[in-house]
Amino acid sequence: IVPTMRFDKKLLDDLTRQAKENPRLRQNLDLRTSPADTSQRMLNALEPETVVPIHRHNTTTETVAVIRGKIKQCMYDNDGNETETFIAGPGEDCVGFSVPVGVWHRSISLESGTVILESKDGAFTPISKEDILEPQN
Repeated sequence: IVPTMRFDKKLLDDLTRQAKENPRLRQNLDLRTSPADTSQRMLNALEPETVVPIHRHNTTTETVAVIRGKIKQCMYDNDGNETETFIAGPGEDCVGFSVPVGVWHRSISLESGTVILESKDGAFTPISKEDILEPQN
């Protein structure tokens, strides 16, 4: 019998420690049952200085729940103009959201120790260059 995985303080603290030690200042924990699992589920620890590029997912909606901390979520048009922003996290009006297929977006961590739960359809594939929006300035 496989034990239940609990998203407790120790797990979140360990993931945050790993994010702080990672040069990218973020660390994810794959929650799939095997590499053959056709869904994407992960915990992602994001420190405030991490850079998440503006990107999109052309085959899936991305659903996010903020477990701990706070993020600023930004949406963009095809020219890189911000079209929507909001704050998400425990104690905020918004604690989670879904980004529709093809919408340019990025998350900005506002607090050390921020951890989000992400889910997407389909097996994991790295984001292609065409799905990263480079700043125009």
